[in-house]
Amino acid sequence: MKSKLALCLIALACAGCSPIGPDYERPAFDMPENWKTIPGADPALWKTAVPADEAPKGDWWTAFGDKTLDELVAKCLENNFTLQSSLARLDQAIAQSEARGAALLPTITAGAAASRSLTSANRPGTTYDAINYQTVQNEFRPVGLMTYEIDWLGKVRRDVESARDTAEQAAADTQNVRLLLSAQVASSYFLLRQYDEEIRVLNSVVDLQEKLRGFFQKRYAEGASGRTEVSQQTALTETTGAQLEVVKSQRNAQENLLATLTGVPAANFSIPPGHLPTSLPAFPVSVPSELLERRPDIASAERAMAAANAQIGVAKAAFFPSLLVAPAFFGSDSTGLTTLLNTPSLIWAIGLTATQTIFDGGRTSANYRFAKAGYAGTVANYKQSILVAIQETQDAMSNLQQYERARIKQDEGVQNYGKALKISFIRYREGLDNAQTLALIQQTQLTALRTKWQLHGSQFLANVALVKALGGGWEGMKKPDSPVPPIPSDEEIFGLPRGGD
Repeated sequence: MKSKLALCLIALACAGCSPIGPDYERPAFDMPENWKTIPGADPALWKTAVPADEAPKGDWWTAFGDKTLDELVAKCLENNFTLQSSLARLDQAIAQSEARGAALLPTITAGAAASRSLTSANRPGTTYDAINYQTVQNEFRPVGLMTYEIDWLGKVRRDVESARDTAEQAAADTQNVRLLLSAQVASSYFLLRQYDEEIRVLNSVVDLQEKLRGFFQKRYAEGASGRTEVSQQTALTETTGAQLEVVKSQRNAQENLLATLTGVPAANFSIPPGHLPTSLPAFPVSVPSELLERRPDIASAERAMAAANAQIGVAKAAFFPSLLVAPAFFGSDSTGLTTLLNTPSLIWAIGLTATQTIFDGGRTSANYRFAKAGYAGTVANYKQSILVAIQETQDAMSNLQQYERARIKQDEGVQNYGKALKISFIRYREGLDNAQTLALIQQTQLTALRTKWQLHGSQFLANVALVKALGGGWEGMKKPDSPVPPIPSDEEIFGLPRGGD
């Protein structure tokens, strides 16, 4: 009894020891003091990143106020197979963590055996003068078995810690997949709407150029112009038509991509033509560094680093003996059921097994170096993910500001090209300009019109990129309540009468 008590006390004392290996500490990272695109921001807004990927971000895409986009993202998050695969990996990681945690408790099994045997009368005896008899015997033996590894070094606790961190990493990865998919849907949708705007412009320009061609043909029939002018205008019209077909093809590609993202076969999916929104969500003047902490990819890299650190302890424990409580069982053994539970039928045993590797050809040392190198790799990945996050946020913020300035200037340019086209047409009709000048202005105006919508589409793409860079929506982001500077309609900027005269 004393020996059993001593054994239990030793096991409890060993289990209370600090786990072997280094305790995890998040490495420091030299963060910038401020965004360079936001002068005058408070430097105190920056601090060392601490993952907060579980912070509620909301349905950030609703801030754009587009019902079609809301429906597409909802379908994507419900039906996308990439996300479903990520959720399955998360379930696996959670189950694996629970399985590793079970190692902290003993394993208890129960069993029973029953047999009837015939003993030979000619079996060897224990003494020469003993007489053996042929006998038939029954044996009934129920027994409960227990095995338990004494975690005296904390190896099991480190392994459980690593599995738990890995499960949290899988959860962060799943959040990252949700963010990437929703951002991809939004980007593809706004690009599709940009193509809708370009198609509308090209259709209008083709219609206008067709009317101009009719005007040239009329003048040619009257002998007021040459065949060259008609051919030149015809070529210009056909070239614009070719551009129209290319943009339609690009739109089809985005539509097919949205079909795949939402889990629908491309052949069964279509989106009616529409328009880009005329307003952007409100953009915060300054963005605190806490928003950067919400990026799930940074959280995933940090959890991977913690898991790798715990594996160092697991590998280091292999240098020391393993202690196992085994065999340990309790049961009974009897030749009859009536005496199975009697005190003389009871049996039990308990033992402690210690094993130590003497020679393994350097395998244990190699595994330990492998674990340390693995941790060093995760540290590098973690720091690189922070740098990438800073770069992406910086790019998106700069692009938002620069695209806005560029779009305003482009609108002014488009208006002036419209005026120039109208003046050139009047001058050509009066014989003051040649057809080549008019054709050049037409082509330049078309390029300016398409650039206008491309810049407007880029504003939305940059806004989505900013949300993605910040790990999702942020406090203060809301649906647009005031439009961006007005965008001139195409009817206002073509400059020519629809009849061509």
